[in-house]
Amino acid sequence: MEDKKVLLSVRDLHVKFRVRGRILTAIRGINLDIYENESIAIVGESGSGKSVFTKTFAGMLDSNGFISEGSLVFSDDELADTHVAKNAVAESFMKHAKAKLDEYSKYEFGAKTWQAMEKLKDEREERMGLSHAEQAEADRALKDLTDERTNLFNLKQTFDPKHQKQEIKDAAQKLKEYDKKIKDLKAANEAKAKAHKQAAQADAAYQSAYEKKMAELKARYEKEITGTPDKKTLERNEILAKEIYLSIGRYGFNKRLQLLNGLIKAMKKAMIMGVDLDDEIQRNKVFDTVAFRVKYLDETADQLHGTCILNLANVKYAKDWNQIRGRRIATVFQDPMTSLNPIVTIGKQITSVIVRHQGCSEAEARRRAIDLMHKVGIPKAEQRFDDYPFQYSGGMRQRIVIAIALSCQPKILICDEPTTALDVTIQAQILRLIKDLQKEFGYTIVFITHDLGVVANIADRVAVLYAGQIIELGNVDEVFYDPHHPYTWALLSSLPQLAQSGSKLYSITGTPPSLYNAIKGDAFAPRNPFCLKIDTLEEPPMFKITETHSAKTWLLDPRAPKIDKPEGIQDIHEKILAAYNIEEI
Repeated sequence: MEDKKVLLSVRDLHVKFRVRGRILTAIRGINLDIYENESIAIVGESGSGKSVFTKTFAGMLDSNGFISEGSLVFSDDELADTHVAKNAVAESFMKHAKAKLDEYSKYEFGAKTWQAMEKLKDEREERMGLSHAEQAEADRALKDLTDERTNLFNLKQTFDPKHQKQEIKDAAQKLKEYDKKIKDLKAANEAKAKAHKQAAQADAAYQSAYEKKMAELKARYEKEITGTPDKKTLERNEILAKEIYLSIGRYGFNKRLQLLNGLIKAMKKAMIMGVDLDDEIQRNKVFDTVAFRVKYLDETADQLHGTCILNLANVKYAKDWNQIRGRRIATVFQDPMTSLNPIVTIGKQITSVIVRHQGCSEAEARRRAIDLMHKVGIPKAEQRFDDYPFQYSGGMRQRIVIAIALSCQPKILICDEPTTALDVTIQAQILRLIKDLQKEFGYTIVFITHDLGVVANIADRVAVLYAGQIIELGNVDEVFYDPHHPYTWALLSSLPQLAQSGSKLYSITGTPPSLYNAIKGDAFAPRNPFCLKIDTLEEPPMFKITETHSAKTWLLDPRAPKIDKPEGIQDIHEKILAAYNIEEI
């Protein structure tokens, strides 16, 4: 994939949900590059995190969901290219920003002394309480107890009140014991911290030395921040002021004013802390706390020109998502009837999207909509344009949903199990349509499915998800014909198309882990018939098999015992070709 452009770069992505006062971690540290014009399938059982993962870069997370860590950098040159009018308002905003930046630049002269003062304060706070090592150990012990209590509480909820009364009673007693242990641990930590504080306060020599050292640092700091910024710093501030306005110029006046003040405060804090604002990565991070940065490129008498770094994990405002969702990233859902408005005509549903995102006339939108209807295989499109969804078959409705998704020619088309609600014959037609249209429109397909048969027909690459993590990634041949993770083995073994006549169908025992709980070791370990001891203790790294193939399993560690794949999926090449009618090239 070295010759292909990375369209979406996902790094250390964590997604959480607030559910009834508890936190559920649905995505746990995904790293993935999605390339331009490829077809990548996201595979796994229900609840593995497939849909949640794709909703993060479509801006469609439920209101109780949030990205807690990580980045989603979307590379779209057209969307990143930013022009902002350089009028009187813009000049006023930039002049104000420049003046404030020049004023706050004095703090950079005292940054090292400020850091020394903060270090001295931290040392005093540590001396007045638990040390960093003691605090870390206390936090770890408390977390372990809390996790054990949570796991037991969740298990108790699964017991049948009619038939498992004793189990419920035993669990309730153990929960009380956990509550007492947690309370005692907190009390012990507080007592230890209090003893440290009393000892430090009684140490007159230390207190005197601290006050003397802090007074010296403060005096030095006050002297240092009276300096005057040099020419290079003033030139940098001028560029920063322009980048600030480029980053906020797309908003209404009130929002611009709010963001201007937010970015100036962020810059002041960065200067006080000694952040290197000439470093691109550091500057991006400062902007990201308020609004994603637009890097200054050049300007004319009438406008500023820049390019923005589109980190979708930091998109905070609906207006920004309106520029991305639909126009650049579109979704086809599994049930076309719930995707279409039953009381609005098919034609109106397509043209409304075209008019909104492309700003053309109704007549032009109608022409484009009919053309799209022809492309997705709607016969007599002109006559069917004013029909309602109920007048279409299931397959035809799904074709219309695809037409709506493609109406703005997106860069990424997310297909969330779009064939699940259709019969087998229509499924094949829809899959062929999606692939054929990819050649014409040049979009990237992200296909969510639990049906590996679909994967065999549509994907270039496959990412296997389990418990919110990618546990195997490779091109379609590697994952089908040379899988390495036991979960991938289990998925392939479960394919009814590969079962021998008269043999028992394979099923994966157990259920996926609760994502409310902390997961120790390999998440698949409790269901893994090839589980090693280390699987229950430590999370495996992602082992590289080839340049394009990797898997997250301890079985790939050189020290692991040699374990062969299950017999049912050995030599499955011919079975796959026959089962899914794939023509080998």
